[in-house]
Amino acid sequence: MTNNSMKHTNLLINESSPYLLQHAHNPVNWHSWNEETLQKAKDENKLILVSIGYSACHWCHVMEHESFEDEVVAELMNGNFICIKVDREERPDVDQVYMDAIHIIGGRGGWPLNCFALPDGRPFWGGTYFPKEQWIGILNNVVQLYDTQKLKLEQQAADVTVGIRRNEIFASEYDGKSFDKEILDEMVQNFSMSFDNKEGGNIGAPKFPMPNNYLYLLRYYSLTKKREILDQVELTLHKMASGGIYDQVGGGFARYSVDDHWHVPHFEKMLYDNAQLVSLYSEAYRLTKKKFYKQVIIETLEFIQREMISPEGAFYSSLDADSEGEEGKFYVWEKDEIKSIIVTDVDIVLEYFGIERNAIWEDGKNVLIKAMTFPKLQKRI
Repeated sequence: MTNNSMKHTNLLINESSPYLLQHAHNPVNWHSWNEETLQKAKDENKLILVSIGYSACHWCHVMEHESFEDEVVAELMNGNFICIKVDREERPDVDQVYMDAIHIIGGRGGWPLNCFALPDGRPFWGGTYFPKEQWIGILNNVVQLYDTQKLKLEQQAADVTVGIRRNEIFASEYDGKSFDKEILDEMVQNFSMSFDNKEGGNIGAPKFPMPNNYLYLLRYYSLTKKREILDQVELTLHKMASGGIYDQVGGGFARYSVDDHWHVPHFEKMLYDNAQLVSLYSEAYRLTKKKFYKQVIIETLEFIQREMISPEGAFYSSLDADSEGEEGKFYVWEKDEIKSIIVTDVDIVLEYFGIERNAIWEDGKNVLIKAMTFPKLQKRI
């Protein structure tokens, strides 16, 4: 936040959410999600812009700096929309509705989530992060469409609303079919169609850990003893814990990797991700007794105890991707930094972490990985 932005104060100053308070001094006239705000949109017959994020979200910070702190952009938003800021960690119910809307429209979900809605709150279009100039163009286009093609937007909103309601429908009656092994086999067959047999996880980028999926596969292996399933899970666990998505110095996992080989993470660390991954690696250790998994478990729990527990004993939900205003600053290394810390066997350390080779990221910075196996390391020492 710039000093210039402190001259503005909006209604979010009355909120307790860390994310909403981050936006309390934007020139955008942000409102919180409540009945009074929704009624205001109806009374003034103004379109609603729902912008959803959370305090540790890197691209939320970027869009705030580029657009929401800009007075020209803010004037365009304030003049045409009732602008609502939502903390997804505070209101996951609201986040789910508008995230479903984005998926139904055909967009790709993520945060910040920016969704446009009619004055009655029904969404008709949206997306995630937009650079400033693109965002200005989108705002102008939405306003023009509402002025000239209102019926078309209302039909789009009606279609999206039907889709959202369908997503919320669950079968309430037992259909008489038995839950048998064939269903389990079919689920695994569906999983296997996207297996990355070289790097683990699913094919392509970005790569998310998806711990619940792999817990299921471990339990499926326990039932069937199909070795290829265990091999795929172990490949994934090894690649994740050896890559940059895992903090090789401090322990704990970042939310996902932006590439297809677990190297460069989206640097934020989420409590719920690490909690699930501790469970996954624990079950893998119980099954295989591999010491590598135990090491990951201990290091991750030590990270949580050290950095994710408040002085009052409560858990923090996340760590920001940005450090001192720079993405991943606390997690990347230059070669000279490491050489200034390591006294002996510096060449082995550089090789082990892949410095300026496999670990290189950008601008001479490295995201540490395990580039050398333990047996090879033992031979070098």
